[in-house]
Amino acid sequence: MGWLEGEVALITGGGSGIGRAVALRYLAEGASVAVLGRDAEQLHEVVVAAGDRGDRVLPVTGDVRSPEDLHRAVKLTTERFGKLDVLVPNAGIWDYHRSVTQLDGAALSDAFDEIFSINVKGYVLAVEAAWRELIATRGSIVMTLSNASFHTNGGGPLYTASKHACLGLLRQFAYELAPKVRVNGVATGGMRTQLRGPEALGLQDRTLAASFARNEASGPRQPPPIPLSDSSVEPADFTGPYVLLASRGNSGNITGAVIPVDGGIAVRGFRTPAGGADL
Repeated sequence: MGWLEGEVALITGGGSGIGRAVALRYLAEGASVAVLGRDAEQLHEVVVAAGDRGDRVLPVTGDVRSPEDLHRAVKLTTERFGKLDVLVPNAGIWDYHRSVTQLDGAALSDAFDEIFSINVKGYVLAVEAAWRELIATRGSIVMTLSNASFHTNGGGPLYTASKHACLGLLRQFAYELAPKVRVNGVATGGMRTQLRGPEALGLQDRTLAASFARNEASGPRQPPPIPLSDSSVEPADFTGPYVLLASRGNSGNITGAVIPVDGGIAVRGFRTPAGGADL
């Protein structure tokens, strides 16, 4: 018996990265999982990776910027599995540390609209589509946050602002949906994933996995300025807190909380004294 035996979860951005890893971990813990994403091939790969648990995976193609797509995902989930217990708003993009000093006003405007429409509006619309079903099951929401939800230098100003906004959403939703729905989050650090950048900045084909590969190929480097500098960057090793926060039996009295899984950034921070020292 797993911690999520018999539960049903819907994960946005579930075709790759931490969303995919959480989906596979939830399956291992006994849950049935619907995964929403824009890439049908990636979603199919989740079903394949699930192996003999594949009959408990529902792939749903859609865009988190579309309320219609999210309502359809919730409807398909409840039709297939009979209910919805856990929502994991997770789909997102990164700005690859693009500073305000590197972009003109037009580029900033376009990138702001794209990043916030996915990272923030996508979370709001997911909760709007799912809250009725979550009320019915007295379920929970587990949001993917970031070290950038609390600290600088986890991205540029657009990503940082979007993740700070998601922290505010988490707290507000925890208030609005209590006492029937718990709302918590996991603030992850950098991972070896297919996390991409905004099309508005021409970064839609760049991935964190490629960045990690380039760094590793360049030979020995300075360790990252965090306490657990040798900690894992594989998505599967970040999934434990998602299980804990979704589990009724193990976190039934927790809401409005965020678990940092960032290698210690929360207690140490980055060591860069000033980001604009060379201006």
